[in-house]
Amino acid sequence: MALCKPPLRLGSVRRSTTRFHASRGRDVTGQGTQVGRVYLVGTGPGDPGLLTLRAWKLMQTADVVLYDRLVSPEILQMVHQGAKMVYVGKEKSFHTRKQEEIHQLMQFFAEEGASVLRLKGGDPYVFGRGGEEMEYLEERGVKVYCVPGITAAAGIGAELGIPMTHRGLATSVRFLTGHLRTDGSVPVDNLHHVNGEETTLVVYMGLSTLPELVEKLGEGGMEGTTPAVAVERGTLPEQRAVFANLSKLCEKVGAAQLESPTLIVIGEVVSLAPGWKRREEGVWEGLAEDKPTGVAEYLTSQWSGDAAGSREKVRRR
Repeated sequence: MALCKPPLRLGSVRRSTTRFHASRGRDVTGQGTQVGRVYLVGTGPGDPGLLTLRAWKLMQTADVVLYDRLVSPEILQMVHQGAKMVYVGKEKSFHTRKQEEIHQLMQFFAEEGASVLRLKGGDPYVFGRGGEEMEYLEERGVKVYCVPGITAAAGIGAELGIPMTHRGLATSVRFLTGHLRTDGSVPVDNLHHVNGEETTLVVYMGLSTLPELVEKLGEGGMEGTTPAVAVERGTLPEQRAVFANLSKLCEKVGAAQLESPTLIVIGEVVSLAPGWKRREEGVWEGLAEDKPTGVAEYLTSQWSGDAAGSREKVRRR
């Protein structure tokens, strides 16, 4: 899967779109073309078995697919072979497309009459910038539909046996982003009253700011003995999880050399996970051996193969 793309040039996109319409026997003059629709589709935390049936159906009919870095190769292979694939992934300090360019691409393809599928990891409306994309497109007369995905907190919590709420332990959940603000500060100012509350904290994209997060939580009164876990590539075969008390989490995460994407869960509910009792054994690796299969495993059986091979197939498309 290619990670580098040239700067956006709508002229080249227009020529590509003309060829695209011609290949489908459509009018390439633009006359009488109806504005297409954009579907913001969440693909879940990575496991193809957690993909929704609605998402799969749209992947069989879309004209153009704009996909993120966190969409797994196995899920990308479920897109029908005739779709135009456009990689718009982002990672720390390296964005193949600026957000404004992604907006323009979706608008352009839609105005050319294409059915546009915007594939995102997790859920489009949970730290997925789906709201921004919806606002931009609808202000310009493009109809937008959202197909929810299983957000990482729910998918990874289920995989590890961590309920987000539990009577006597947690009556609420807070989703936080670990990304630094534009001024370089950690966005946890509103957590100074968290100590004593029956709350589960879930931090997305918080690996690089974990030390600052732990420090802020400690200043807010959270006990260092609070159970916590950091999970790399949750729900995927490469999953790695580190369980520790909050005061030791940074040390153990560093020793394990966890990498992005990593989700962090903090709260008493973590102690309910089977892995909590074995936290001193080191890193938990892999998935449950008796994990049940789902509809998506059946649907993807014809595309089975190793991840590297899947990436190569997507690159060729």
